[in-house]
Amino acid sequence: MHAPDREFDPDDNYASGFDHEMEVDEEAGTEALVWQLLLLINPGDEDTAMRQFGAWQDATADAREDEVEPVWLLKDIIDWTSGFQIHDDDAAAFVESITELVARWNLELDWGVEDPTDDEFLDAARTPDLLHVAYDALRSYGYTLWIWETGTDTIAGWITLSRDDEALRAIAPALGIELRTAAQA
Repeated sequence: MHAPDREFDPDDNYASGFDHEMEVDEEAGTEALVWQLLLLINPGDEDTAMRQFGAWQDATADAREDEVEPVWLLKDIIDWTSGFQIHDDDAAAFVESITELVARWNLELDWGVEDPTDDEFLDAARTPDLLHVAYDALRSYGYTLWIWETGTDTIAGWITLSRDDEALRAIAPALGIELRTAAQA
């Protein structure tokens, strides 16, 4: 893993929160935007963001910028650490992935049942409903659950601090990522 390029300072713009009045520099390179996104989806965990950024740099070292679809490469780099991708109808995988993601902040979500891994609950659960439950539960802790448009029969997303909602809404489109909150699922 190598440190971020010297052409931008990874901590300069966004590491300690975001100015809600800020605008994303349209001239910023993909690498700088990816770093900012990784900081957002790894709140309070710059070490993980740095490891993921190193994986990004390694994966894109020999590629031209127009050859890389940032969201798909990032999905593979962050999967089950800072993000998730599950089939639309796999409630068990969704509950498991979100439970795993929030454990890094020592959170437990209230899924509305005593045992969210119960087969009867999972068989009756619909993923869109679970998205709303998880979104509401995370908002009460100061986090936002996001999903991005995969164009497939899967749901993918990540979690950020709620105070960084506007920053994510600015950075994601600059990377070509169509996203919305899980409440909009």
